[in-house]
Amino acid sequence: MADSEEAELTPAEDIVVTKYKMGGDMVNEILKQVITKCVAGASVLEICEFGDKQLIEETSKVFKKMKEMKKGLAFPTCISVNNCICHFSPLKSEPDVILKDGDLVKIDLGAQIDGFIAVVAHSLVIGASAENKVKGRKADVMMAAHLASEAALRLVKPGNENYNVTDNIQKVAESFKCKPIEGMLSHQLKRHVIDGEKAFIQNPTEAQRKEHEKCEFEVYEVYAIDVLISTGEGKGRESDTRTTVYKKKDIVYQLKMKASRQFLSETDKKFGLMPFTLRLFEDEKKAKMGIVECVKHDLMQPFSVLYEREGEFVAQFKFTVILMPNGPLKITGLPLDTDAFETEHSIEDEELKTLLAASASRKSAKRKKKKVEKAIAENMDAPPAPAD
Repeated sequence: MADSEEAELTPAEDIVVTKYKMGGDMVNEILKQVITKCVAGASVLEICEFGDKQLIEETSKVFKKMKEMKKGLAFPTCISVNNCICHFSPLKSEPDVILKDGDLVKIDLGAQIDGFIAVVAHSLVIGASAENKVKGRKADVMMAAHLASEAALRLVKPGNENYNVTDNIQKVAESFKCKPIEGMLSHQLKRHVIDGEKAFIQNPTEAQRKEHEKCEFEVYEVYAIDVLISTGEGKGRESDTRTTVYKKKDIVYQLKMKASRQFLSETDKKFGLMPFTLRLFEDEKKAKMGIVECVKHDLMQPFSVLYEREGEFVAQFKFTVILMPNGPLKITGLPLDTDAFETEHSIEDEELKTLLAASASRKSAKRKKKKVEKAIAENMDAPPAPAD
């Protein structure tokens, strides 16, 4: 009974907000360090290893006395370059990617403290600066993804509907002659759950639109707002790149092979129901063997490496947001230096312009709230996210 009561802990509790913010601060700091390593000539494998090491080390430093508390990765470091959409996190035994000047790099990672999840993704172009501006399609997709994520941040709020976010992401992308990646979901985050039932979808097909239920956002919910935009047709496809990121499902099944059972047990102990990479197992070869039977019997969810067509570019921005009574509390995400990008496109739609001009920080929202709600949130307040 205690477990189910604990599972219901939400940001209505001060301690929960504190844990989310601790995780968020760590994730932002690690993201900054990972960004500094994304330079021409750098190895994607080495950057991913560095990111994971930092996530594990930093989370282990808090709540040390509480031996039973689960902490660590909520999403392993993935570095997806140019037309690679997501989930590229190579193993030592797989082909590496070496970064080059001008590459569009997407960094995706996350941490959890006591099951409370903070995830983030950021895009950059290697060598870009205000003096060395990025132009053309790379600039279009970077600005489209950045502004679509900013629009989503302003729309994911109590009382709003999920398809409102879907439609506005679409409008922003089209302003830059780009497309959101089809069928990508931004999920509600709950304790120990990275893919909660409530979600909003990007660029859905007719079938996906029928399948994906409408829902309303509510106060004290937490969301990973995850926006992926492409210069191409917006369809992800698998290639021969090995899937290395998985997540254990909450299912019981008696596996036949000893190696598979050992692998499942180790996964459960180390990562619980959080996504992980096979790279974090001491014996990579055994892990590759163990995962096969687990996937076959649907005990593991694979995060496939997806690609756009060769020659296209994909940009991604993701941040974790807590819907507080006095406005959204954005706990992850770094500002983008928009001066480094020059695009001939812009947003013409007046409604979108008004939306993006509105402040996403909590202070401006505070005045509109009832005194009672203000009082509840008073001691949880945080400074607004830095302006882009």
